[in-house]
Amino acid sequence: MSDQEKVDATPRGFAAMDEQRRREVASLGGRIAHARGRAHRFTPEEARKAGQKGGSQISRNRKQLAELERNANQHEEAPEIPDKIWT
Repeated sequence: MSDQEKVDATPRGFAAMDEQRRREVASLGGRIAHARGRAHRFTPEEARKAGQKGGSQISRNRKQLAELERNANQHEEAPEIPDKIWT
């Protein structure tokens, strides 16, 4: 697919919905998943363990951690991107 074809593409699915409708559909999906028992809700203890595990992995490589911090700072200063780029 050429760059021109990508630009001319019409948004479909979630991309074509307004923000409120996207939220409604996503919320409904989450409620259904929980009702069917297919979604997982972390307990505070599980969340704490997961956070510690991720934190211990990233802190092993200080160079990588410094790079992530630099990238985070760059993103904070970046200009906002409009929600809809097609005119």
